[in-house]
Amino acid sequence: MIKEKLGERIRQLRNKRGISQEKFALSIDMDRTYYASVESGKRNISIENIEKIAVGFGISLEELFRGL
Repeated sequence: MIKEKLGERIRQLRNKRGISQEKFALSIDMDRTYYASVESGKRNISIENIEKIAVGFGISLEELFRGL
C-alpha cells in the first residue's frame, strides 16, 4: 500500500510541474522504465532513489512523504 501511495504522490508532484516521466527521469539520472514503475507503485524503491526524486523536485524527504 505504501508503494502505491508514494507512487501517486510522486506522480502528483511531477504532473503539477508539467514534466513528462521521461524528462524528469533523465533529469535525475534514472531509467524511465524504472521511474514509471515507481510511479505505478510496482517498485520497492531504495532510499537513495527516493532522495534523488526529492532532490529533483527541490523538496525535502519530509515534504515528499507528507500526507502518506
